[in-house]
Amino acid sequence: MFPRKEIKEYAKTKFKAYYWTMVGICFVVELIMYGASAITYGFGTFFLQPPMLVGMSFFCYLVYQGEKPEFGELFSFGFNDYGRKLGGILWSWLFITLWTLLLIVPGIIKSFAYAMTPYLLAEYPNIPATEAIKVSMKITNGRKGDIFVMYLSFIGWLILSGLTFGILYIFYVGPYMYTSFAGMYDVLKKDALESGKITLADLGVNPVQSPDEPDTTNDQQPEN
Repeated sequence: MFPRKEIKEYAKTKFKAYYWTMVGICFVVELIMYGASAITYGFGTFFLQPPMLVGMSFFCYLVYQGEKPEFGELFSFGFNDYGRKLGGILWSWLFITLWTLLLIVPGIIKSFAYAMTPYLLAEYPNIPATEAIKVSMKITNGRKGDIFVMYLSFIGWLILSGLTFGILYIFYVGPYMYTSFAGMYDVLKKDALESGKITLADLGVNPVQSPDEPDTTNDQQPEN
């Protein structure tokens, strides 16, 4: 059973413990997105929104883990290795758009399938852009209903944010929602690893021998 309520409660606790930084991060991200769109008539969004999305997603993931990343790391998380992160998000947007042009529902389903891509691009630097999308599809396989319900649980909050002209979003809903989504990624990724949907190799990680594990590579076979 997907622990949605537990994830949200834990996320609420973690973001409140780092409240003003989280509010500042949410405000800066929204300001940059709005400014980029207004100044460049929306064109700049394609170059700024992907890395900002990656940076915000991973920042909130670390907060969910109990860490307190520095404010400036928002940009390093998103803009370091810029081309790979830009490519991963733009490719996912392209695929979602193509599926949506075919039919609305498949487009929505694909958006759930690719939802883990920003986190993967940030957390695992050895994953190529298109491979991150494939791994996201594996992680979300059979869990899209859980993702849908998690998104749906914030609809009421988003409506209230609109009624307050975005003020509630900056000071509560945005940080709460992003941290909850980061928690969802954490749970689904661990479940995918435990169930064998993905392996460490899929994440670009080379398994290393445990320090406590004896080295048997040079052990001789017993004589007959």
